[in-house]
Amino acid sequence: MQAKIPATVVTGFLGAGKTTLIRHMLENAGGKRIALIINEFGDLGVDGDILKGCGIETCSEEDVMELSNGCICCTVAEDFIPTLQKLLDRERAPDHIVIETSGLALPQPLVRAFNWPEISTRVTVDGVVTVVDGKAVTEGRFAHDVAAVDAQRKLDENLDHETPLSELFEDQMACADMIVINKSDLLTEDERAALTARLRADSREGVQVVTATMGALPVEVLLGQGIGAEADMEARHELHHHHDHDDEDDHHDEDDDHDHDHGHDAFESFVVTRPEISDPASFAKVITEVIRTHDILRLKGFAAVEGKPMRLTIQAVGPRVDSYFDQPFGKGPRQTRLVVIGQAGLDRAAITAALSA
Repeated sequence: MQAKIPATVVTGFLGAGKTTLIRHMLENAGGKRIALIINEFGDLGVDGDILKGCGIETCSEEDVMELSNGCICCTVAEDFIPTLQKLLDRERAPDHIVIETSGLALPQPLVRAFNWPEISTRVTVDGVVTVVDGKAVTEGRFAHDVAAVDAQRKLDENLDHETPLSELFEDQMACADMIVINKSDLLTEDERAALTARLRADSREGVQVVTATMGALPVEVLLGQGIGAEADMEARHELHHHHDHDDEDDHHDEDDDHDHDHGHDAFESFVVTRPEISDPASFAKVITEVIRTHDILRLKGFAAVEGKPMRLTIQAVGPRVDSYFDQPFGKGPRQTRLVVIGQAGLDRAAITAALSA
């Protein structure tokens, strides 16, 4: 049976930096064929134009699809599902689908739509990424320009005009598998640490909170979470049962603060090698503990297990560790080799010691 195509949902308020994050991801996709579904609202198709004009080989014009009927949540049947089916039916299907929800659309109804029979066997929600404006949230505003959000909200009488932004923000947090504190360069080190701790405390177990500048996240951190969010709606239900999900465009304030010359200096990765392991189950427990202690985002690689000709592939995202035997070792040495990825400042010596014990 063909594996399901993973889809990542990117949500967040007006001006948080979703488009910048997606553009950075495309520019650093490493040959991965990524298709985009962009939820626009009204007649301002700016995000789509920005991304279509980005000239990135892994993202051609036909790989960007725009929903122009307003909020995804309201148009699942007549707009979103057929658009997704068109992507899936292509002769050359994408490796990954990224869906950018517009401004204040709630992610929950969209994630729920992946259970529709027409698509449920073909695509799965790899993870929900909520982007927040670190500076605004630290100052208690939730969005860079609250007046602009409310002005746009009032233009459409179908939208809920009463729900405070703070409640919509909580719903986006409740659905997230990863929270990206963007514009973190505008915060002091203490502010970054305090906001990270606060958002982590308010989130479900296992939700990753990372900081970024200009949406510069490594692709292997952003994609490949393997959550299967649509099967886990109970844990991420709306806290506030307002229909709905405001809907704003997201093309203010994102590209005008800085240029795009930025690296991944906020992240680091290194390799740990060690001899064969004797017990895969207890080694998985060690990995889980090391990840929790050192706040590691990803850990992947393979292990040599005593007495087994096959190598054990290991993939860990946050607290979840998956392992399976995939292929015989080749002529190289039988050793365990793991790549550790996290925010800069990992205690490499302690992590290496724990994994080598």
